Amino acid sequence: MDDAMPVTGNPIYRRVLLKLSGEALVGEAAYGIDPERVKAVASEIRDAVGLGVQVATVVGAGNIFRGVAGSTKGMDRATADYMGMVATVINAMALQDALEKMSVPTRVLSAIHMQEVAEPYIRRRAIRHLEKGRVVIFAAGTGNPFFTTDTAAALRALEIGAEAILMGKKKYDGVYDADPEVNPGAMLIPHLTHREALERGLKVMDSTALSLCMDNDLPILVFNVSRPRNISLVLRGRHVGTVVSCEADGGAD
Repeated sequence: MDDAMPVTGNPIYRRVLLKLSGEALVGEAAYGIDPERVKAVASEIRDAVGLGVQVATVVGAGNIFRGVAGSTKGMDRATADYMGMVATVINAMALQDALEKMSVPTRVLSAIHMQEVAEPYIRRRAIRHLEKGRVVIFAAGTGNPFFTTDTAAALRALEIGAEAILMGKKKYDGVYDADPEVNPGAMLIPHLTHREALERGLKVMDSTALSLCMDNDLPILVFNVSRPRNISLVLRGRHVGTVVSCEADGGAD
């Protein structure tokens, strides 16, 4: 799509959960947080809020620390996972700072109590924040080791009654039939079901999160969050990336 073309139309979702990988905040660096990249993501979220959509977010921590990677180097898995959860709070605070500098009211709700920097996660409080037009950032995963932020995203989306999960990828435009890192000829899949993704082992979300979405008929919209205005396009029902749903055809335009 031409970046000069206006993005028009009303949103088709009332409430969504945006899942961002930690790498989405890195920019061109190898690790850490790039303030300009965070600002760009925050700008996209601000535009979504401007459409009247209630937006919740879960941010990963791969740009700082991965629990699984730590455990493979001899660290206790539970300890490594808790370290990863704490790292997600750092990313959540960076995103909150960028949003509030754009005059977007934002609340960080953490599954691990850190009362000096975040509110504790309480489902009814999260929903109330959303109803008041605030962006809610869920931090610290599920608060339990051995669960990924993908699972946290699926769980929180269901708890708050989100109508879809928006899965923002840093480099790729959606779900492919093979790993594009290994196979440059991998083809983008426009539509597939949760069950197909599980059976084929495709990289959408981890199997626990994907099963949770399948069991509760929650669609997942996978797209490249680095491309300007993709979030707004997805919210307006434009087909961008891959639609994962219980039907063979996701139904997007």
